[in-house]
Amino acid sequence: MTSESILLIGRDTRNAREVLGTHADRLDRRAVVDDVEVVTYESEPTRELRGALERISADTVYAVPMCVAPTHDTIHGVPAALSSVPGDVRYCEPLGRSPAVTDVIAERGTELVPASDDASLVLVGTGSSSKPYYRRTADYHAARLREQSGYGEVLTCYLLQNPAVECVRYNVTKGRSVAVPLFLTRTEATEGRIPDELELARGGIEYADPFGEHPRITDAVHAEVERQRILTLDATPSATPFEARLSPTRRPAPTDGEGVQR
Repeated sequence: MTSESILLIGRDTRNAREVLGTHADRLDRRAVVDDVEVVTYESEPTRELRGALERISADTVYAVPMCVAPTHDTIHGVPAALSSVPGDVRYCEPLGRSPAVTDVIAERGTELVPASDDASLVLVGTGSSSKPYYRRTADYHAARLREQSGYGEVLTCYLLQNPAVECVRYNVTKGRSVAVPLFLTRTEATEGRIPDELELARGGIEYADPFGEHPRITDAVHAEVERQRILTLDATPSATPFEARLSPTRRPAPTDGEGVQR
């Protein structure tokens, strides 16, 4: 009988292990697969995760990058690391484009500033202007929230591209505002940089928590695994998402032992 496992992969940020562990426990109780495992890394997934990945015994592994949008790691380092998994890997996409995430953003916002015509909801992402991933994710949720929420305006901003976080205070037009960071876990950015650039000490803008252990994030993981199961039945290239095609083709690059590519 074929065994299946879900592998949650994330950066080892301030509360990542606790957050990923909570989602893993929920998925395990749902009996979605035979086993659910969590791995985290600090900076070099290929080197840091090799030993743990080699010990995974399931025949089929659904590897889920626990982040909001594709990053350099999810496109390069993580797929290369997954080549160490003995079984068949189904590489899932990041969770950011899940409709469940829209629900989490709306709930995080309304906990602090209830939706109304005179309130603004601000989505705060990271990302580089040379990479469209975070912008596409933020725009997707902003469009849904403009249609589905009762906020008078929904804006997006970013740490590394325009419109910049530091300009939000001057861009909102409503009397009350709440900013929701598009991050799964607490990081240096969510705890320090974003609050500083929003100038929270001046008042007028409430600041929500990252998505964290919210149950709808567990739902998003579950839905992505089920989607990959369906896509496996349709092996045509057009049916396979970009991230899912990376794992079989990426291999670790030769390095000097410290992760520096030779």
